[in-house]
Amino acid sequence: MDSHQIPAKKHASCLFLLRKALVIALVTLVFGWLYAWAAPWAYAKKQPAGFTDGLLHGAMMPLSLPSLMIGKDVPIYAVENSGRPYKIGYICGVNICGIAFIGPLFWRPRRPGALTSASFGKSQ
Repeated sequence: MDSHQIPAKKHASCLFLLRKALVIALVTLVFGWLYAWAAPWAYAKKQPAGFTDGLLHGAMMPLSLPSLMIGKDVPIYAVENSGRPYKIGYICGVNICGIAFIGPLFWRPRRPGALTSASFGKSQ
């Protein structure tokens, strides 16, 4: 093994981590900007928020983290709400957002020849 290969691998892994950090920072800034743009529109109603407002607010809540971390006091729920329907919508919105954004991180492409539940019971 050449002694110059190890530093090259270390350099490549540092560049990879730096690139990932920059992408995360950029995505965080974009999400913070989008939330700051959408929050006044989503929370502008004077009437009690219902189920559909809860869905919207719940889906937007994870996007509020960048704004909250830099010190902006942004809303994450409607104080004037309809009670249980709003809360159920809020919980559903948070979960839908989690499935949409976090779920794909756990997806792995199927390996050729891997056993699946469909292959059980088939004779070989």
